[in-house]
Amino acid sequence: MNNPARKRKKATISASPNPESTNSDISLQENPASAIIDVSAVEVPELTEQEQSDRLHLERKVERAFFEAGKALAELRDRKLYRSTHRTFEEYCRDRFGHSRQQSNYLIAAAGVYENLTTNGCQNVTDENLTTIGCQILPTSERQVRPLVPLTVEEQLTCWQSAVKEAGGKVPTGRIVKDVVQRIIESTKIPNSYQIGEVCQILAKDNPELRGKAGCWAIVAQLNDFSCTVKTWNGEVTLGVQHLRSFEYLPAECQQMQEMCDRISRIYCDSLEETVKNLLQSLGKLNRPYLTAVEEKLLSVVEREYGIIDEIPRNSQ
Repeated sequence: MNNPARKRKKATISASPNPESTNSDISLQENPASAIIDVSAVEVPELTEQEQSDRLHLERKVERAFFEAGKALAELRDRKLYRSTHRTFEEYCRDRFGHSRQQSNYLIAAAGVYENLTTNGCQNVTDENLTTIGCQILPTSERQVRPLVPLTVEEQLTCWQSAVKEAGGKVPTGRIVKDVVQRIIESTKIPNSYQIGEVCQILAKDNPELRGKAGCWAIVAQLNDFSCTVKTWNGEVTLGVQHLRSFEYLPAECQQMQEMCDRISRIYCDSLEETVKNLLQSLGKLNRPYLTAVEEKLLSVVEREYGIIDEIPRNSQ
């Protein structure tokens, strides 16, 4: 035989007949919303001297993580410690760490900036004190120093100190650093003096975004206030005038380079065989306005192989 369902009783609060009763934790008021609840305080023990030391040590490790990563990547790259398993550093970074070579370059460059800041702003101090809570405010992430990479050591220090001041004495965000760098650069820039069609050489100047383009020729295609959009052997890129140096070619020589650029551009695509890409890249780094006889033959063979219609006059020596 089934038992009848029990009815749930509503919880009710009844007033104590004794207003000074110690059994009630809630003081009854006319407005229940204003009831006072007694909460027992929990005492949190202070950190011991050893715990404070451990905390500081661990915080410093976190703050320096990007610096340690950049230094390690630089050593892996420079000593080619990836060569037993990977053909290139780019493939190694992608397979081992899951990021592009550009990301590795950012970390490597950031580690260099960090060293510059500590060397110039924290002299005569042990490494243990090179932190944001040591002798000065220092970066805690790669993005905070990325805008400083193309600058000189003195400019890096000046911009970083200005960014810290703008952040109220705290670690500035990457956006604050970028804004400070932009203002300082704009105030010291020299107006663009290049001309359309002028042939220049690309100067990387420790800028990781230009890695692989250093030394390449570039033909000015568009003029901006403080930068140029240029054509290279594998596409267009916009660079600040500080990253360009004119070859000072004669007009006829600039025309020859334009013709060479057009020929290479009609061939180049990402799906090319590695050998062909290497050939075009080598032509993209020529520091003379002409092709040798061998270079002319090699380029002509590639053009025929890929069915490029030859409409451009040959200029060789």
